[in-house]
Amino acid sequence: MDVDQLAVELAVTIRHDGHGGVADDLTEPAGLDRWVREHPAARIAAGPDFTADPAALAAVVEVRTAVRALFARAVLPGPPSSADAGLLPPAAQAIGRLNAASALVPVTALLDWPPDGPPAAGWAVPGGPTAGDRLTGAIARAAIAFLAGPDREKLRACPAPRCVRYFVKEHARQEWCKPSCGNRARVARHHARRRAQTAAHQD
Repeated sequence: MDVDQLAVELAVTIRHDGHGGVADDLTEPAGLDRWVREHPAARIAAGPDFTADPAALAAVVEVRTAVRALFARAVLPGPPSSADAGLLPPAAQAIGRLNAASALVPVTALLDWPPDGPPAAGWAVPGGPTAGDRLTGAIARAAIAFLAGPDREKLRACPAPRCVRYFVKEHARQEWCKPSCGNRARVARHHARRRAQTAAHQD
């Protein structure tokens, strides 16, 4: 997975629960542990010994809130995810949160150029930041790279009934975050047409 996509993957930890409501995968530290294990870029950033605690969870959720606020801004003039209505900070505050999280762990560019190979760029993290700070900083930098990059223009809020996910549009005809959302939207449209036809006949 592209590191920049880490921000999208974090945003969709708020999702449709399959029963008409909204589920949050990050309500407890165990949920953050699962998410880190499932995302190699997050696992690398946090380190092999990472175990989420309440402080790390709170920091990541704060970054997620900032990311979703800026995703809502990015999809304008389209509507944002319905999960976010009235719950997000202003864009300026969200930007401040992302920048502060990124600054938790400054990174230094390094050059490696072995005698028998090509040069390669790498990164070093000076000092001894906590695993939680490393994770939060990496997610914030991924979000900044995504929002400042070309994929921001392809970001969409899924318009399917009850879906609350954001997604990156991968081809011109893609309308939904996943096929099941497209199926649900088509069924909803079919039922709406049937209701309209029934109402017209009754009149």
